[in-house]
Amino acid sequence: MSEALASICILRLSAIGDVCHAVALVERIQRHWPETKITWVIGKVEHLLVSDMAGIEFIVFDKKQGLRAYKKLRQDIGTQQFDALLLMQVAFRANLAAACINAKQKIGFDWQRSKELHWLFTNKRVAPRAQAHVLDGFMDFADALGVPPVAQPAWHIPIPSEAELWAKQQAEALGDFVVISPAASKAERNWTAAGYAWAADYLSSKGKQVVLCGGPGSLDREIGNAITALTGNIRANFIGKTNLKQLLALLQQAQLVIAPDTGPAHMATTVGTKVIGLYAHSNPRRTGPYNDLDNVVSVYDQVIAQQQAKTWQQLPWGVRAKGCDLMELISHDDVKTALDNWLG
Repeated sequence: MSEALASICILRLSAIGDVCHAVALVERIQRHWPETKITWVIGKVEHLLVSDMAGIEFIVFDKKQGLRAYKKLRQDIGTQQFDALLLMQVAFRANLAAACINAKQKIGFDWQRSKELHWLFTNKRVAPRAQAHVLDGFMDFADALGVPPVAQPAWHIPIPSEAELWAKQQAEALGDFVVISPAASKAERNWTAAGYAWAADYLSSKGKQVVLCGGPGSLDREIGNAITALTGNIRANFIGKTNLKQLLALLQQAQLVIAPDTGPAHMATTVGTKVIGLYAHSNPRRTGPYNDLDNVVSVYDQVIAQQQAKTWQQLPWGVRAKGCDLMELISHDDVKTALDNWLG
């Protein structure tokens, strides 16, 4: 256990799910070191989710600006020198951003988790950890600082009153409802439209209303339209119709969220909503919904064993399975079992 530092800079730009995990780290620091000044360098979209968190100065890094983003970061940092920089992202653009920040100690991942020249931009590393969930890996940075541990992660992402009121109005109109968030960032990580439609029909037969949610991108809209074309049991389609705060409020009102490896699954975790995660490409023990790892539906173990001729325990942590149709291996029966467990 160490004395509280005066200032800490956190560098985690993306993505939504990882930012949700990083919030738990921030909460831990704030709980034990409330006087420490925290600055968070974050991506433009991700900032929209957490911008109103108390006690944090945010610096937005817009990767779409290219080299200008680094120039702006230097200007925003100015002459500040932090007691510690937590470089919690190994992508090369994040490593370059770290070079723009002056800190007495720049803490990065251990050698095994280091990629894309990450080690060149740090002067201290967290302790090695085998087979850690991403959130637990982030907590290693608090350990490196000497911040006391917490029994359970906590999240307090503010929800504006107008977003909360809107979500409560939807909940009153819907009754008991389940959210299906069908789209991940890549199409290959999505379950099938027919599978989601079947899940909606099954939940409807159990007296639950089903709604869709997701972002404004074409992939989200396409799979949403495909689902609604296959079933009449989608009560409302909110894909592309909510901002991040409204989506967070809606997830809070839901009884359950069904989703592949995508941001809304982790957003739901932060507001205490149960999640059934659907996985094939990544190990859910590493990237699954943190509080619901015992109820994921995953074919990752069998797929990675077939592709690598080794079990996941014998492989480097975080190895992804490859293929465009792996999610099709998730059966209706697998999802039915998870739904029945949740239904009790």
